[in-house]
Amino acid sequence: MNFHIFGEDNKPVVVLVHGVLTPWQIWGTQIERFKENYRVIAVALDAHEEDKVSRFVSIEDEAEKIENFIIDNCGSEVFALCGLSMGGVIAYRIWKNGVVRIQKLVMDGAPLKTVPKLATWIMTNNYLTIINKSKKRDPKTLEAFKREFLPETYLDSYLKIADNMEDESVRNIVASAMSQNLSADIVSDTEVMYIHGTKGNEVVSAKVGKQIKKYYPKCTVLRFDGHKHCEAAIYQPEKWLRYVEEFLGK
Repeated sequence: MNFHIFGEDNKPVVVLVHGVLTPWQIWGTQIERFKENYRVIAVALDAHEEDKVSRFVSIEDEAEKIENFIIDNCGSEVFALCGLSMGGVIAYRIWKNGVVRIQKLVMDGAPLKTVPKLATWIMTNNYLTIINKSKKRDPKTLEAFKREFLPETYLDSYLKIADNMEDESVRNIVASAMSQNLSADIVSDTEVMYIHGTKGNEVVSAKVGKQIKKYYPKCTVLRFDGHKHCEAAIYQPEKWLRYVEEFLGK
């Protein structure tokens, strides 16, 4: 795991956690905006590092590593923690653990709902196919990836990640991320925003959005109609920032 830091040390801390198969650079627009007012820490998760092979073990393991970094470098407190998809699940786990104080929590498309074993198996094989074809630079795979998953700007960073990603990490990522459930009994003064779209596999995120509002009525739930999974954050970051900055109060 690597931590990329931007902004001045004496400013409030914002931690950004990317999703599966995406590089930390996906936060580029958000980093440029946030670093004016915050000390920004962009996490490069295990199995998502460009310069070395590392293994993703579990959501819990990733959360603990981020917690330890925050404790060692930020005084056990952050102003905001933002996570996309799997990164949102990790952010949720940090919130639930209660080791680090979080003033504002933003989770975009975090699948906090256990899915059937068949769906997990299908997703695992889909990701394995994408990674292994990406390693071979299969043109159709890369074109589909740019169209559906990641803007071309970040393709080179993604390919470096793909070259270093082990099959075992892919299996661990899916198994761990898809076995998480939203808890109804977290006691915290953290202000929470949950974001989701309405297209494709966002049906899971939409259900989580309703559930989190039921469990935590003060939570802000933002729905991007007609958007795919984390589409605004990744493909339309200025749109995403308008709402998130309002939530953060900046």
